Amino acid sequence: MNKKLIPSQIEDQAKKLGVESAVLRAVIEVECKGSGFNTDNTPVILFERHVMRQRLIANGQLKIADQMMIKRPDLCSKTAGGYGLYSAQHGRLNVATQYHRASALESASWGIGQVMGYHWQSLGYASLQAFVNAMYKDEASQLKAMCRYIKVNGLVNALKNKDWKAFARGYNGVEYAKNSYDVKLANAYKEWGGQ
Repeated sequence: MNKKLIPSQIEDQAKKLGVESAVLRAVIEVECKGSGFNTDNTPVILFERHVMRQRLIANGQLKIADQMMIKRPDLCSKTAGGYGLYSAQHGRLNVATQYHRASALESASWGIGQVMGYHWQSLGYASLQAFVNAMYKDEASQLKAMCRYIKVNGLVNALKNKDWKAFARGYNGVEYAKNSYDVKLANAYKEWGGQ
C-alpha cells in the first residue's frame, strides 16, 4: 500500500481550506522536509521531553513525572531540547511509554504536519489511539490531521493571506522566529510556485 501523498490529495485539502495547494506544500516542506514516514515505515515524530512532563502532570501522574525527571531527564524535563537524532525518536518514545503510555504518545509531534499528540481530542479523534493509528496509516491521514489543526486554531486566514508570521506564531508558538519559521515558509511557498 502506498503511504505517500499524491498531488490530488493536497489539492483536495487545500480546496477544503480555501487556500492554494502551494501553501499546504510549503507547510509540509518546512514541518517535515516533505515526508511523513521514515525509511522503516514508521511515522516521522519528534518526542518532546518538556511536553512529557506537562502531559504527565495533566494526566494526574505527578509522581511518575518526578521519578522520570530524576531517572530519565532526557525523556522528562522542565526544559525543551535534548532531542538527539531523528532516527532515535521512536526509541525514545518507546521508553517513555513504559512510564506512562498516553502521556508519551501525547508528547510527540506526528507526521507531515508534526501535530502534537495531545491535540487528538480537539481535532475530533475518538481516542488517542485513533489519532496514532491515523498517523501510521498514510500521509493523507497525516495531512487531514494537519488541516484539522489549522482550522481548529483559526489559522486559515493567515494561510489565505500568506501572513507567514501570524501562521508561524499560531502553528509553532511565540518562539517561531528563533528558527526563522516564517521565512522558511515564505521561501518554501515560492519554491512550490506560489504567487
